[in-house]
Amino acid sequence: MKLTNSNNINNLQNNNKYHIETFGCQMNIYDSELIAGLLQNCGYSETSDIKHADIIFLNTCAIREKAEDTVHNRLESIQYLKTRKPHVMIGVMGCMAQNLKDNLLESKPYVDIILGPDSYRRIPEIINSRKPHNGHHVDTRLSKYELYEDLFPSRQDGVNAWISISRGCDKFCTFCIVPFTRGRERSRSKDSIIRETEEAVFNGFVEITLLGQNVNSYRTENGKFPHLLESVSAVQGVKRIRFMSPHPQDMDEHLLQVMSEHENICNYIHLPLQAGSDRILNRMNRTYTKEEYFSLVDIIREYLPDCAISTDIIVGFPGETEGEYEETLQVMDQVVFDRAFMFKYSSRPGTKAAEYSDQISEKIKQDRLERLIALQHSHTLKANQRHIGKILKVLIEKESKKSVMQWTGRTEGNMGVIFDKSDEHVKDIVDILITDAQGVSLFGYRVSEKELMYEVN
Repeated sequence: MKLTNSNNINNLQNNNKYHIETFGCQMNIYDSELIAGLLQNCGYSETSDIKHADIIFLNTCAIREKAEDTVHNRLESIQYLKTRKPHVMIGVMGCMAQNLKDNLLESKPYVDIILGPDSYRRIPEIINSRKPHNGHHVDTRLSKYELYEDLFPSRQDGVNAWISISRGCDKFCTFCIVPFTRGRERSRSKDSIIRETEEAVFNGFVEITLLGQNVNSYRTENGKFPHLLESVSAVQGVKRIRFMSPHPQDMDEHLLQVMSEHENICNYIHLPLQAGSDRILNRMNRTYTKEEYFSLVDIIREYLPDCAISTDIIVGFPGETEGEYEETLQVMDQVVFDRAFMFKYSSRPGTKAAEYSDQISEKIKQDRLERLIALQHSHTLKANQRHIGKILKVLIEKESKKSVMQWTGRTEGNMGVIFDKSDEHVKDIVDILITDAQGVSLFGYRVSEKELMYEVN
């Protein structure tokens, strides 16, 4: 049951190849899968070798300056392919296309196609009308309505399927360019999400991750995010459900109640903090205080005592003093996150934070980031060591990189576990007794049903 879009399909019988490279977040991964589905409907097949491709798309991210630099460098490194094969189409898609189209047109004239996140439906039309040297195709218009509800992604075989439930963002954090590159927030219908979940399960995926810029602000006439989560959990064959990323402002007890009542919804919440100082949080327009964040963590742990919590943190935000940075470290010590995604503040033209006059030097930002990372490494080890002696359910994902005799999988809390193979298979959920924790990984061995019954009794 491989569902396809019936619009704009040529079903060309050709040997044309496409190659997509994805930069940035999970939403970009999902969008690349949508683009791949459109290209396959046009008769193209995928190649991992860029030199064999007739169409090359870079799906880009503009959230940090480094991500943009990476894409610029990549474009320059593949420019030679245009000389060798003049018919090759090179396209820049996504947030960077939306944000920097003028720069791309001026500095990268060999780029043929520039499409923003709401313009992917035009791909078949562009391909079918494309002739050598017939100019650029540029469409970076934002839409209030585009949700790609009738399109289905082409996914690589695996365990987890990303499913976008909403697009855009209405929060307008002062450091973030997403509302300007992806537009205003809108939610997909529940029916279309359930259909895509059923298709993913039919195609062999056992874990579903629901995606949104602020996933828990999802709302339609059929209910809010907790209602959707319940419906997805009821789809037969879904072994695990994750979601990211929620906003603390939109977390409520209804969501936590739903999570506690459904075994296939993972006890894991990614809860972005960003900063530990109330003044900096206010400058960021995060709409919560440090104490409100603490209270939310307490409520989560009341409903879900074993819930793993991860976070995002930005250091060196404009005006952040050393004392305010220390407040962030204090919050980390109090919460003890299982893991954290940590970044230096990156100024994004067009955002409010870019206009602040009290920008922090790169040297100070780097020093603060290194100290933050060191602290979080100790917290991750501490959090993992708490599981030694416990039996955890692990979803097997793949063979371990370290040994063909071992599996690697993940717990509900998204912790990696390595253990010896026996008669299990990829996509099985098995009981593992944790015996050791090293770095970010757990180690253990599989527990038999008899041993498990003895443990329970």
